[in-house]
Amino acid sequence: MKLSENEYQNYTAILRAELIPAMGCTEPIAIAYAAAEARRLLGEMPTRITVNCSGNMIKNVKGVTVPNSGGQKGIEVAAILGMVGGDPDKKLEVIAGVTDEDREECRRLNEAKICDVNLAENVPNLYIEIIMASEEHTACVRIANHHTDIVYMQKDQKILRDIENAVVEESAEETVLADRNRMSLQGILEYADTVDLEDIKPVIQRQIEMNSKISQEGLDNAWGAQIGKTILENWGHDVRTEACAAAAAGSDARMSGCPLPVVINSGSGNQGITVTMPVLVYAREWKISEEKMYRAMLVSNLVSVYIKHYIGALSAFCGAVSAACGSGAAITFMAGGDYQHIGKTITNTLANVGGIVCDGAKRSCAAKIAASVHAALLAHYMSMSDKQFQAGEGIVEQDVEETIKNMGYIGRVGMKSTDKEILNVMIDKADVDANL
Repeated sequence: MKLSENEYQNYTAILRAELIPAMGCTEPIAIAYAAAEARRLLGEMPTRITVNCSGNMIKNVKGVTVPNSGGQKGIEVAAILGMVGGDPDKKLEVIAGVTDEDREECRRLNEAKICDVNLAENVPNLYIEIIMASEEHTACVRIANHHTDIVYMQKDQKILRDIENAVVEESAEETVLADRNRMSLQGILEYADTVDLEDIKPVIQRQIEMNSKISQEGLDNAWGAQIGKTILENWGHDVRTEACAAAAAGSDARMSGCPLPVVINSGSGNQGITVTMPVLVYAREWKISEEKMYRAMLVSNLVSVYIKHYIGALSAFCGAVSAACGSGAAITFMAGGDYQHIGKTITNTLANVGGIVCDGAKRSCAAKIAASVHAALLAHYMSMSDKQFQAGEGIVEQDVEETIKNMGYIGRVGMKSTDKEILNVMIDKADVDANL
C-alpha cells in the first residue's frame, strides 16, 4: 500500500506526540506536574493540598520511588515535591531541578500531613485532581486521559479552563494531528520503509541515547531487584539474554527512583525502554546498518502505540506486553521478515503473554519486561520458521489486526473488574479469605 501525504504526516505526528522525555515513572511525575501547575495558579504556598486520583493512578504510584526525591514514595510525596520545587514548564521533567532543600521541605510537609489523598470514582483511568488552599485563595487543576492533558483549571470562583467533557480519548488538537484510529500494521510498515528519516531521526536518536543510558545505569549499579544484572549473571551473554537484560535493567533503575530521563512510549517509560533496548542489542549483534536500525525503531514504537491505543492509557493489562510486541516486530523486520512474518511475531507474543496483569508500578515491572521480551523473541524465531499459533486457538484470529483488536477488547473491557479487584487487594479492601 502507498501512504497518502496525510497518512504519512499522521504517523510522524504520532511519533512526535508519543516519544517525549520523562523523568522516572510517569504517574507520580504527572501528579507532580499537576501540583506544580496548581501552585503556580494559586500564586502562593498552600496550607492544604487535596489529591483526588483514579484507582489506576493510585495503583501505579503506591509502590514506586518518586524520582529525585531522595528515596521517598507515594502520592503525597509526588504532589508535595511538585508543589515545593517543580517547574511546570518542564512537564514530565517537572522535578528534574529540585534541590536538597526542596527534598527536605517535602519530607517536613509530608510528616505534617499537609496532603490528603482520595480515590475518585467514575472518572477516566488516568485522572488527577489537585486542589490547593491558602488562607486567601484556592486553586484546582485536573488532568485526564493523558499525563500532561490539563482539562480543568480554576482559581477561587473563576474557571480558567474547562475542556473536561470534550476529552474522551485524546485532546481535540492531538486528535487532528495524531489520529491513532487511522493506524494499521500495513501502514506502519509502509511508513517505516519509505519515510524520509530526516523528518523523524532527531526524535528516535534522543530515544536511543536516553534509554540506552538508563539501561546501562541499571546494569552497572544495584538498582531495584537487579533483574537485568541477575539475568546476565546467570543466563550467559548471548543476544537473546542481553536483549532481555538490557530492557529489564532500564526498568530496574527507573522504578527505584533513578533521576535519568527516559523517552516514553504510550505514556510509559517502561514501555519506552522495552521498545528500544532489544532492538538496539539485536542491531548491534547482527551489524545492522544505521538506517535499517532507525527504520526498525519506527516499527517498534508504532506497533506498540497501535496495540496500546486499543487498550487505553492505564488498565489491568501489562503494557510491557504491547511494547515487547513492538520490539519483537522490529527484530523480525531487521531479519528481513515481511508483513506476514511480522504479523506472526505479534500474534505469537499476544497468544503467549497477553494475560500478564498490571498490579502497579514497582520493582517487579523489570521482571515482567524481561518475561515479555523473552516471549517476543520466541515469537520472532517461531515466525521466521513459519510457525504460528492458529486461528481459533484462544484469542487468535486469522488476521493479526483482528487478534490485536481482541486483545484490546480484553484489556479495555474484559479486565475492568480485574483492575478494580487488583486495587482492592493492594489497598487491603479485599476479603481474600472469603474466596477460600
